[in-house]
Amino acid sequence: MTRSRWTLAAAAAATAAVLVTTACSAPVQTSGGGNAADGTTSMLIAADNGSPTFDRNFNPYSSGKRNTASYIYEPLVIVNEMSGEETPWLAESYEQPDASTVVFHLREGVTWSDGEEFTADDVVYTFDLLLANPQLDLKGIGEHIESAEADGNDVIVHLSSEDVPGAVIIAQTMIVPEHIWSEVDDPVTFTNEDPIGTGPYTLGDFTPNQYTLVKNQDYWQADKVAADELVQPAANSELDIVNNGYDWAYAFMSDVEDTWVAANPDNTYWYPAGATIALIPNMTKEPYNNLDFRQGIAAALDKQAIADKAEQGYVDQASQSGLMLPAQEDILNPDLENQGIIEQDTDAALEHFAAAGYTQSGGKMVDAAGQQLTIRITTPNGWSDWLQGVQQVKNQLGALGINVEVVQPQPAAYQQEMRSGDFDMVMGTVGGSGQPYQDFGGMMGEQFYAELGTTASGNFGRFQSPEADALLAELKVTVDEDRQTEIAQELQQIAYDQMPMISLFYGGSWGLFSNKSFTGWPSAEDPYASPKTWDSTPLLILTSLEVAS
Repeated sequence: MTRSRWTLAAAAAATAAVLVTTACSAPVQTSGGGNAADGTTSMLIAADNGSPTFDRNFNPYSSGKRNTASYIYEPLVIVNEMSGEETPWLAESYEQPDASTVVFHLREGVTWSDGEEFTADDVVYTFDLLLANPQLDLKGIGEHIESAEADGNDVIVHLSSEDVPGAVIIAQTMIVPEHIWSEVDDPVTFTNEDPIGTGPYTLGDFTPNQYTLVKNQDYWQADKVAADELVQPAANSELDIVNNGYDWAYAFMSDVEDTWVAANPDNTYWYPAGATIALIPNMTKEPYNNLDFRQGIAAALDKQAIADKAEQGYVDQASQSGLMLPAQEDILNPDLENQGIIEQDTDAALEHFAAAGYTQSGGKMVDAAGQQLTIRITTPNGWSDWLQGVQQVKNQLGALGINVEVVQPQPAAYQQEMRSGDFDMVMGTVGGSGQPYQDFGGMMGEQFYAELGTTASGNFGRFQSPEADALLAELKVTVDEDRQTEIAQELQQIAYDQMPMISLFYGGSWGLFSNKSFTGWPSAEDPYASPKTWDSTPLLILTSLEVAS
C-alpha cells in the first residue's frame, strides 16, 4: 500500500493506517457502526492495528502500543498540526508572564473515569513522572521543564530557559491520575490494562482480535460525544474497510472514488496536506552547498507533475515557504510571489546551473572538465509513493542531461544516514507540526543541527545561516504574537531565497469517513482537525460529530 510520510515519527505512529490483514478467531463486528434499537450508537473504526493481534497495553506513553489510549487520556491543549491552531482542553487557558514561565489555568469540574477529582496535582505529578522517566517522554517535555508546582487550580511551570515555544509542547502532554500511577512500581513497563482517564471513552470488552471503547457518561463534555461505543478490530485491511462499512479510517486508497466512495453513497473522504515532502541537500558537500545549484534544481522541476505521480493527484505541489497551505495561509509572507510556489522554468534552471559551473554539452550537463553532473538521491526502501516521486525527479533532471542515482536503504538505515550526514541529497519531510519554531528550526536551525546525534529529526541538511539562527533565537523568547508572525514570515523568506530544502509536494493525510451514522467530519470546507486517528487530534473529531438523522 502506498502511504505518504509526514515525518519519520508520524510514519511509525500511523499504524492506524491499514497495513495488515489477519484471520480473526473471535467474532468481530463486520457491518459498520449504526444506531441500535435501544438508541445506542456504535462506530466502527480503523484507529489501531493488531499486527496481527492486540496486546492489552494502554500505557499512553508506550510508543507503538494502543493508539486509542489518546481517546482515554487528554492533554491540556490540543493543536491542529495543519494550521497550528490551539484548542484549550484540560486547561481552559494558559499564559506566559515571561519567556521562562507558563501558567496553566485548569478546567474545573473534570473527574477521572473512576470518579476521583482531576486536580493540578495530577498535572504536576505527570510532568514529574516524565522528567524522572525519560523513556516515557514522547513529546520531549524534559528538554523544556525545570520544575512545576500547583497553585490552587493553576499549574506553574518553570522552564529550563527562556523558551516560549516550549509551552505548546508541554501543553500537549497526556495527563495521568496521580492516585493510580503513584502506586505503580515501574511506569516504564506498566501495561495499564484497565486505564483510568479523563477522556470521552473508557475500555470496554477486550480480546486480542477486537476491543471496544465505551462512552464515559461522566465525561466533562459528554453532551458533545455522539458515539456510545467505538469498535476496533485488529484486522484493518483495505478490503476490510471497504466491505465491512467502517465509519472512520486513516488509509490511502489508490482509487478512492472507485473503491471507498463507490462502495456506499454515504462514504466520503478528505486527503488534506500534511508536511512538505522535499529534497534536502547536504550543505557540507559540493555542489549541494551552492545556492545557484539548488536554485537550478528547483527551477528544473515540474513539482505538480511529481505530486500527481507520487500521490495520484490527491495533493498539490508545495510552497517553498515551508508552510502547509492552505492551512497556514494566515501567516504566509505576502511578499512571496505565487504563494512561494516555484514553477518549472527550464531557461532559468540552465542559467542557475551555468552560474554554478555546469553547462549542457552533447546532451549532458557537464562541469568545466567535461564530466557529467551526477546527483545521488536517497529515499527509503518500500515507500513506494516517494519512490514514484523521486523517479519523476530523475526523469525531469535527466531531460537536462543530469545523471540521477536513486539509493534505497531500509528505513532504519535511511534515518541513520540522515543523522550521520552520509548522503548527498535525501527525500525527506519538512515541517508538519504547525508550530513555526519547531518547523523552521528543524529546517534551518543550527541548534537542531547540533542535536542530530541524539534525535530523529532536525536540520538534516546541515544548513547554516546566522540570520536564521538570530530569528529563531528571537522567536524562542518572544511572547508578542504579532512579532511571532513577523519572524515566521522572515524565516519563510530565507527558506524561499536560500533553499535549505527544495519543496516538492505535500504529504497527504488520508481520512476516510462515512456519513451513514455520524456527520460533522472534518473537511476542506471545515478543516477543524486533521483526519488522523492517533494522538490527541481525534478528540476534536469525537466531540464534534452528531448522530445522522
